[in-house]
Amino acid sequence: MGKVEPQVNVNSISRISSGTVFKGEMASNSDIRVDGRFEGKLYSDGKLVVGESAEVMGDVVCSNVDIWGKISGNITIKDTTSLKAECKVNANLQVRKLIVELGATFNGSCKMITTEEYDAVARNYRPESKKPEAASAQKPEKK
Repeated sequence: MGKVEPQVNVNSISRISSGTVFKGEMASNSDIRVDGRFEGKLYSDGKLVVGESAEVMGDVVCSNVDIWGKISGNITIKDTTSLKAECKVNANLQVRKLIVELGATFNGSCKMITTEEYDAVARNYRPESKKPEAASAQKPEKK
């Protein structure tokens, strides 16, 4: 018999539940749903859903985003950004496509970008782009 290879669940979703506070950096190959509070840097190869009770503050880089709750910071999206009715956005958006529903609140700036511009930003947030030798090169030498 052959070796059984583990399968990655491509439909898995990382969640920050309501009542949960997360501070720091989060990166995922799959979708992310935030219903609690997130502060920091968030990267996803998939879709980000900011739920109605969510509050996201910081830098967000992902493929698509649906915003139902509150978000502030620098948001860079590869494809579609959807601002749902009742959402509150105070951010600098860099997106390819923007959908704004009636009742959504948006304060900030919006720049339409290309895939190449997205890739240039995303390169700094992808986990594999942070090389250990680059980090160790920045440490001062002990004398």
